[in-house]
Amino acid sequence: MTKIEEVRDLRIADYNYPLPDERIAKHPLSQREQCKVLMYKDDTIEQHIFQEVPQLLPSNAMLIYNNTRVINARLRFRKATGSQIEIFCLEPVAPHDYQLIFQTTSQCTWLCLVGNSKRWKSGALTQSITVDGEPITISATRGERRGNAFEIIFSWDGNEVTFASVLEALGEIPIPPYLNRGTEESDLTDYQTVYSHIDGSVAAPTAGLHFTDEVLAECDRRGIARRELTLHVGAGTFQPVKSDNIGGHDMHTEFISVPRDLLAELATTTRPVIAVGTTSVRTLESLYYIGQILESNPDATGDELLVTQWMPYTTPCAITPQQSLQNIVAYLDRHHASNYLGSTQLMIAPGYTYRIVKGMITNFHQPQSTLLLLVSAFVGNDNWRKIYDYALDHDFRFLSYGDACLFL
Repeated sequence: MTKIEEVRDLRIADYNYPLPDERIAKHPLSQREQCKVLMYKDDTIEQHIFQEVPQLLPSNAMLIYNNTRVINARLRFRKATGSQIEIFCLEPVAPHDYQLIFQTTSQCTWLCLVGNSKRWKSGALTQSITVDGEPITISATRGERRGNAFEIIFSWDGNEVTFASVLEALGEIPIPPYLNRGTEESDLTDYQTVYSHIDGSVAAPTAGLHFTDEVLAECDRRGIARRELTLHVGAGTFQPVKSDNIGGHDMHTEFISVPRDLLAELATTTRPVIAVGTTSVRTLESLYYIGQILESNPDATGDELLVTQWMPYTTPCAITPQQSLQNIVAYLDRHHASNYLGSTQLMIAPGYTYRIVKGMITNFHQPQSTLLLLVSAFVGNDNWRKIYDYALDHDFRFLSYGDACLFL
């Protein structure tokens, strides 16, 4: 059996574990850095407090985290009949660029999930809101269907009111569905990392929620390098694996942005790279395959540079990570670009070989999820189960607002 066949044949039922609802943290601790962290290193489990992480990391580590900021992506409209229609913004369509679409005035188009869509056959939905003291009316018109989502055209009046301002006034922070509660005022800050500043995610890179300014300052004092990249987390992060084997699961596509200076540094550094969160892991590991594409096709553009789901399991790895990263730097220099902008569908599952990431900080993930597959691929064999059994036996809190893991 080939490597790709072995990976595709993995049974998702083998990545199940019992998770009672009372073990899912509905809110974070009032002091983020006081949560527990489970450290797994050299086949040994230790329990610590998150504020100790700077001491637990290698002294010369490079900590890389996702600076994406969660947007108020959930919008609620009501038809004249009284039916409520929920629109969940997934990704920009026109303009296609995140930065540009938040700056648009008067109209833009998003790919959206639509709740209660059967009751919205045609016509525009409208809502009156106040933005910066100015009353405006926003309308939503349903466009082309794409899979289980729709293109939604938003238009609004107002004097130079941006779509970013519209979202702030009308939208809600889209907390995870498994919390089984509505969005609360506290989520506006609780569901953002302290270093978030690039708008675009519809879900938080939750491993970073444990960091405080004080913990980051302690990393600086200990000589740990801190660097940023961007992956805008899509709703697909909550998408369950419904097929018996992971070969039947389609990974969602997510937008990534990595500064040229970070790529150049990664190509030469001897520091061990510690990724904060699975989004940072997927971004960093995707870079290897982007550089490999450029090795054989230096002039690749657009979809030619997409890291597809199964690429790691079908593509011979003929170059070093350093050479791969240097290929991307050279590509950016040829195009006079300061950031690499692209997309990834990368699935990391047992059978995957990590190329860039040497350690990770993450949370405890849902049973039978692609994120649990990613963790299993890193810790090796069936060690994820030993780790999760320990966490269940020692009262760790699970999922987005729960406790943390440090894998070295």
